[in-house]
Amino acid sequence: MKKLLVSGAGGFVGARIMTQLAGRYELCAFPKRMLAAADEQTVADWVRREQPDVIVHTAALSDTGYSEKHPDESYRANVLLPCWMAAAAQKSGAKLVAFSSDQVYTGLTEHGPFDEDTPLSPANVYGRHKLEAEQRVLDARPDAVLLRAAWMYDLPGYGLPIHGNFLLNLLTAAMRQETLRFSMQDYRGITYVREAVERLTQAMELPGGVYNFGSENDCDMVTTARRACALLDIHPVIEAADWPRSLLMDGGRFRAAAGVGFDDTLMGVQRCLRDYGLLK
Repeated sequence: MKKLLVSGAGGFVGARIMTQLAGRYELCAFPKRMLAAADEQTVADWVRREQPDVIVHTAALSDTGYSEKHPDESYRANVLLPCWMAAAAQKSGAKLVAFSSDQVYTGLTEHGPFDEDTPLSPANVYGRHKLEAEQRVLDARPDAVLLRAAWMYDLPGYGLPIHGNFLLNLLTAAMRQETLRFSMQDYRGITYVREAVERLTQAMELPGGVYNFGSENDCDMVTTARRACALLDIHPVIEAADWPRSLLMDGGRFRAAAGVGFDDTLMGVQRCLRDYGLLK
């Protein structure tokens, strides 16, 4: 049984790894709050102590607005920390699987979908830091797997941490009779986090490199939100804006290498609703 060392094990993705993959892997984690104050040596010492087969690095400062206002904090969390993980993996011989983000595609003016070889110049601090981390991690540990994750969602349950996300925002707006604003020129995939965790079992076996990791989507965000609301049978007010953005990712590299892909965005929503007994 492979041993996985998970960073961010108390977070949105990490906590689901710890529950969903229990029994299939030997799971261990960095202690709570250790990484907030850690340096490179602290990370290396813990990896040496645990001797994992795979380090799964999910810890990040993922609030794009906060990163914009606090770039130094973002740099430490989103560039230096993954670099320290890569250095520790290189010394210990562990495989490193680290989460990047679809935010590396911010600022592109084409519609997409974008593959991993698209020239990039991210328009926000978070995206720039994630891109730099990808490059530096692969320099340090060429067999590392960097996963450009799409926006992920889940519903409350099982005592797991939850935060504002696509489905939860729709449900909350419907209950509170609030208006939600999406753009008819905003395109992105949105991924059910439990499917992403399941796909980690294939991601850990991939050759080193960068992979788009998440659901694809043919619809703009207004259409996506309205179709999700129809599946939920809820009726929040969806206000259509027209500001442009595309974070659409081409998942072909992951599909070809892993032999399996993701549900598209709306199929993923249906899977989530079935898991929670909200759709037959």
